[in-house]
Amino acid sequence: MKRIVRGLPFVAMAVLLAAAVWLPMPTLSARAQSAGEVNLYSARHYDTDQALYDGFTAETGITVNVVQAGEDQLIERLKGEGANSPADILLTVDAGRLYRAQEAGLFQPVRSDVLEARVPANLREPEGHWFGFATRARVIAYARDRVDPSSLSTYEALADPIWKGRLLVRSSSSVYNQSLVGSLIEANGAEATTQWARGIADNLARNPQGGDTDQLKALAAGEGDIAITNTYYYVRLAKSDNPEERAIAEQIGIFFPSQGVGERGTHVNVSGAGVAVNAPNRDNAVKFLEYLAGDFAQQSFASASNEYPVVEGVAIDPTLAGLGAFRTDVLNARTFGANNQRALLIMNAAGWR
Repeated sequence: MKRIVRGLPFVAMAVLLAAAVWLPMPTLSARAQSAGEVNLYSARHYDTDQALYDGFTAETGITVNVVQAGEDQLIERLKGEGANSPADILLTVDAGRLYRAQEAGLFQPVRSDVLEARVPANLREPEGHWFGFATRARVIAYARDRVDPSSLSTYEALADPIWKGRLLVRSSSSVYNQSLVGSLIEANGAEATTQWARGIADNLARNPQGGDTDQLKALAAGEGDIAITNTYYYVRLAKSDNPEERAIAEQIGIFFPSQGVGERGTHVNVSGAGVAVNAPNRDNAVKFLEYLAGDFAQQSFASASNEYPVVEGVAIDPTLAGLGAFRTDVLNARTFGANNQRALLIMNAAGWR
């Protein structure tokens, strides 16, 4: 069993000599197995992830070769490469994309005592095709000067006519919205979710546009009174070096939906990874996944990219922790990932586009 890194200081690891090799999209074509390498296709775009790769190399001696691109671009690249792909790992964001990659046959199942002990069951694919390593909660942001948080409750209540002309949210094409609606389909059924989506469309303050940060900026500008967002985007504004962005965050409160007795809890989506089906360095790939579940990597997710670690007991970023504790929906991420396509059809049919 792989040794789990515990208690390594983040700053100390970040100043290690760079050991990960960052490669442009057209390269990394050789498939020769190397005892000292692992080839990572990553859709994460955070400079701070370099410290993760350096730490893995320092611990194992295995060099991390990184191809970085958009989520869908990497999935299509893996499809096109087929059996000749040099990829050992696909690391991407949201269960919807992880499920799409799984359905395309791009992952192989992994059994690991380390991963199964440290990654909660609802945040990993039941057969071991992929594992979640960090989460972001999909929450309700509200204008502090216009909304009493006691008027907020569940995701379902966002369709209430009291919010007509007051709701801001990105389009149905957002994988984050597809996963949220996918969880509602599982909880309430397709018919009830269709009615709910119609209520959301009726309550929109404007046609959906932009990403979650755009919803928060519009909220602060008075274009709406509530918005649906991931916690990550709010925390990024709150911690920004730009005083104008911090001022936006100061005008906004964050509410965790569905926390009442008998309610299922707040929806969370995952950053996750799996071993590629044709991985030439499978053993190294499994070691890397186990490393991502270790304390150092989990602390890095928490402190560097404003996400919640999946391993219990790992410290959370202070700004993120300041939003408060909450209960999460324990629906397996694969389930709402599998519902993404149905969710998209329901949202579009309801006029939420």
